[in-house]
Amino acid sequence: MHFNGVGGDCPGKTELHADVLRAASVFVEFEPQTRIEGDLQQMPADFEVTELWRVLSGQTAGRTSDAQVTVFDSVGFAIEDYAALHFLHDMARELGIGDVIQLVPQMNDPKDLFATIGATADLQRAPARSSIATISA
Repeated sequence: MHFNGVGGDCPGKTELHADVLRAASVFVEFEPQTRIEGDLQQMPADFEVTELWRVLSGQTAGRTSDAQVTVFDSVGFAIEDYAALHFLHDMARELGIGDVIQLVPQMNDPKDLFATIGATADLQRAPARSSIATISA
């Protein structure tokens, strides 16, 4: 079994119970950051984790058996988001598929996030400030 713990993290906020981490081999992007902002913050300082780059470079094994529980505790880096979106955009263009969508809605009051609920028609009419082509099946 594998869990991806992905979300907006900050000190004091966790998404996975500590028992899930204890039962798993845990992989992270950047250990010092994950110990402050990720689910790892609830574990002791000597709790063993593996940085993902070590697996990707072949220095360390990833999953070692079908019975192993693994967790990727991602706190994210903006460059990862940008790289993934850039790749999707390039692939959509190359394949001639996808639609331009609005990623940042124009809102009368940006602090009122609930204003977008049920306001789909208004958001679709608003000019896009940021967009990307998406791949659809």
